[in-house]
Amino acid sequence: MKISRRDFLKGSATTLFLAGFNLPALAATSKKKNLVVIMLRGGMDGLCAVPVIGDKRFEKKRKNILIENTIKLNSDFALHPRLKAFHECWNENTGSIVHATSIPYTQRSHFEGQNLMESGGRTPYQEKTGWVGRAMKLANLQGDGLALSLPMPLLLRGIPKNNNYFPGRGKLPREGTLELLRSVYAESSEDELLEMMNYIKKRKNEEMMGGTMSRGKRKNKNLAKKAATYLRKSDGPRVAVFEVNGFDTHAAQGGVDGTHTKCLVEMDDIIKNLKENLKEAYKDTIILTVTEFGRTIKQNGGNGTEHGYGTAIFMAGGLLKKSQVHTDWPGLKRKEMYEGRDLNATIDARSVYASAMSTVFDIDFKRIQKEVFWGDKLQNLSEKLFKV
Repeated sequence: MKISRRDFLKGSATTLFLAGFNLPALAATSKKKNLVVIMLRGGMDGLCAVPVIGDKRFEKKRKNILIENTIKLNSDFALHPRLKAFHECWNENTGSIVHATSIPYTQRSHFEGQNLMESGGRTPYQEKTGWVGRAMKLANLQGDGLALSLPMPLLLRGIPKNNNYFPGRGKLPREGTLELLRSVYAESSEDELLEMMNYIKKRKNEEMMGGTMSRGKRKNKNLAKKAATYLRKSDGPRVAVFEVNGFDTHAAQGGVDGTHTKCLVEMDDIIKNLKENLKEAYKDTIILTVTEFGRTIKQNGGNGTEHGYGTAIFMAGGLLKKSQVHTDWPGLKRKEMYEGRDLNATIDARSVYASAMSTVFDIDFKRIQKEVFWGDKLQNLSEKLFKV
């Protein structure tokens, strides 16, 4: 898909205007199915978003931050009442949850956990590419995307020409990046290019001063609309990546109107506006969330939670097989918890990622398992979760 200079300028500005989000443009293939990944940074509390029903031990451990007036999904699990868009997907049979899941990482460090969340690796900082980027390369999706933004997410690295450029003080871009800039702005005037660069610098300064987050939260609709506009085109991009920050709620996590809830509502807004603006393309899309770890079952003294292990994955889109909570529930008795404090993870989150990419990119699951995740033991969930 050829993106005009004007459209590219608008798209990049929107991406930058929304701190914490990124929209790369990638090459299309003949079979158009889309993957949208929403990275939930900080450690999303799966038991806040999808609490277990009728467990008195759980309720006692969270008496000050317990979510009330939840929406019953089945006999075992409920949904946070503020996740209205996801609940609509659930009612339409296009919303699912995988519970008691995590990447295989238990050290509870944000830096290491987020690195592994994006790389899909075994050891922090060992891999220089991301699991989406490697799968795209395997699917011969040679991207021509250029994100004029903060650093390209590790998640997407690993495919040629998925680049980004952000003007840094005293630092020149690589020649390959310059070539992309030249091609994007070949028909643009110097004034247009200067306007763009000045806008980028302005946004960067505001971000460094902490001035874009609140505006970013109010602009999810515009960003999701822009993403959906590109994704729904037959020759448009196949992948979009969003980021939502703020899930690290050590204090004042709150209940139904707390800090963690506000972050969940951001996620829900993205799902809502993607669904509405993808239109017919929604039926050929998988939206899924990723996070580095969950949070402790018991609240702390500051009415927050600490870094944990098991969490939940949200999924939406017409490629889902049905609405369900897929889990091998470990239980919340002390002996069933991880180290006596965390929800245990019984499903490797990478099994979900691999199954989703197998569905979207039409690649055999075993190839993804071998070439994207180095032959690690993963469970093929394609037939259980997706339309194959």
